[in-house]
Amino acid sequence: MKVLVATDKPFAKVAVDGIREVIEGAGFELALLEKYGEKANLLAAVADADAIIIRSDVIDAEVFDAAKQLKIVVRAGAGYDNVDLAAATAHGVCVMNTPGQNSNAVAELALGLMVYAVRNLYNGTSGSELKGKKLGIHAYGNVGRNVARIAKGFGMDIYAYDAYCPAEVMTADGVTPVASAKELYEQCQIVSLHIPATPETKESINYALLKDMPKGAVLVNTARKEVINEAELIQLMEERADFKYMTDIMPAADSKFTELFAGRYFSTPKKMGAQTAEANINAGIAAAHQIVGFIKDGCEKFRVNK
Repeated sequence: MKVLVATDKPFAKVAVDGIREVIEGAGFELALLEKYGEKANLLAAVADADAIIIRSDVIDAEVFDAAKQLKIVVRAGAGYDNVDLAAATAHGVCVMNTPGQNSNAVAELALGLMVYAVRNLYNGTSGSELKGKKLGIHAYGNVGRNVARIAKGFGMDIYAYDAYCPAEVMTADGVTPVASAKELYEQCQIVSLHIPATPETKESINYALLKDMPKGAVLVNTARKEVINEAELIQLMEERADFKYMTDIMPAADSKFTELFAGRYFSTPKKMGAQTAEANINAGIAAAHQIVGFIKDGCEKFRVNK
């Protein structure tokens, strides 16, 4: 049984060592393909792989066609839009993610972006504090719950909207549930986005939703760039000089945001939410355990395709 770790952007050595311990401890073979660059190198490496661990690497129909023995792909991280789920299902391959392993790292970055925003990007001018501000958490999953936990330490008033999370779960965490996204954005000066990119959510963060946010509004996006309607966000920020946008996913219109909204806009140069040593290790080792569980016991707990 051959497990391939295919990472153009490699795991840290300590994570690879942990993965190796789990995989070889189960009696499987581990193969590494790091910094492979050309897709042809990936296609060659998957030919005899039974399982693959990836990060942000793209696993599409061409890869599945080349991987004749493949049984499972595990994306070390929460998002999995870099894997063609339909192609996986058509080839009889199970796809999993590792939810929760990066959650604290992403949540800490979200709070860091909030502080950066309210302190005017550390430009030397007088800013404001997070204490007493109303924070809206849009989607109350693993990351959203960690954001709430950390925000309590700042003394923020925390609200959340999630159509799939019971209100009593939020209430038990000391978070006020609201009935709609519209209500969340109307009430909260700061909103932290944690929704996935789906056909329903793409470009759903638009002018109509954002226009009624309170004065001094801050939108923080550590989710996906596809959920933002960039043209309408630009329109809103042109109309509202008090509105700030902080993101961990560089917009397609980054140059325009930078030109028009100096001091009110910031994007990390690349997605950094999960880029911590701890998250790197946690997600990689979790992926290894999930592969062993799937192959030995048929466990499909974190399966994301049908």
